[in-house]
Amino acid sequence: MRSSLQRRVLLQAGALAGLAATAPALLAQALERRKITIAVGGKNLLYYLPLSIAEQMKYFQAEGLDVDIVDFAGGARALQAVVGGSADVVSGAFEHTLNMQAKGQPMRAFVLQGRAPQIVLAVSTRTMPSFKTVADLKGKKIGVTAPGSSTNIMLNYVLAKAGLKPTEVSVIGVGAAQGAVAALRAGQIDAISNLDPVITILQRAGDIRVVSDTRDLAEAERVFGGPMPAGCLYAPEPFLQKNPNVAQALTNAIVRANKWIQQAGPGDILKVVPESYLLGDRAIYIDAFLKAKGALSPDGLFPEAGSVTALRALASVDESMQKAKLDLKANFTNEFARRANARYPKG
Repeated sequence: MRSSLQRRVLLQAGALAGLAATAPALLAQALERRKITIAVGGKNLLYYLPLSIAEQMKYFQAEGLDVDIVDFAGGARALQAVVGGSADVVSGAFEHTLNMQAKGQPMRAFVLQGRAPQIVLAVSTRTMPSFKTVADLKGKKIGVTAPGSSTNIMLNYVLAKAGLKPTEVSVIGVGAAQGAVAALRAGQIDAISNLDPVITILQRAGDIRVVSDTRDLAEAERVFGGPMPAGCLYAPEPFLQKNPNVAQALTNAIVRANKWIQQAGPGDILKVVPESYLLGDRAIYIDAFLKAKGALSPDGLFPEAGSVTALRALASVDESMQKAKLDLKANFTNEFARRANARYPKG
């Protein structure tokens, strides 16, 4: 009897060991596909820090995914990659989902990375030393990450509130890294709408004077008149319908990253992000991280009023959006993020 019991125990142990060994394979089989391409506009930005943390901490791999992240000069170009079929998912600004719905190409955001835009509008202290109000930007050259991106939309919104039309300034794409810093310092642009770490580099050097700063949650809500969701993962509606398990796996990874960031200190961040993100100055990156941390989502959930705020911002600069009849609940879902929070309550 004892030998029989020992055999059963050994068989059970062997079965458990086999199950543990094949767990990743079983997980991968549950996914509709393993290989996923994510397009992002400015991967080094703190706006997209959860995406980078999920990649560097191998959270995507833990979910059975093989993720390729392709970086572009701005969010508009990242969106074009998905529309063109060269990428599956966008890591980009929430408001693009409304623009695409209006164009009859439904996109749905499924996990939030940022709960405030983190975009800063600032003027050059060199070319605009006498700046007083936003109206002074009329006729000036203003740098954005890429035309049509969220930095451009934020700029247009601030201009509109000051009574200026987008056509009354010259918009120039300068990217989201050293090129943006160089463009302002060389006098190629008079003002800039950009994100960290670019803004903190320029601010610490005294190169800019901040006009509007949506890294601060309270100011972001004041500027936009309500909660303004920012960086998120979104995809064409057909992709989500065909690949719900993939969407859940992507969401799990981002939610884990969101929670890791909220518990992390500057030293933790420096150990994880690629050296190239620091743009040559760790102290500046730490400052930028501390300013951005409060604007990053703690749980991946979208505020229910977010679509209303985003549409109001878009409509203020685009007449077609004023007349568009949109379903303000069809452009996002919290279904995946709720499941991810239940699975990873502590990250």
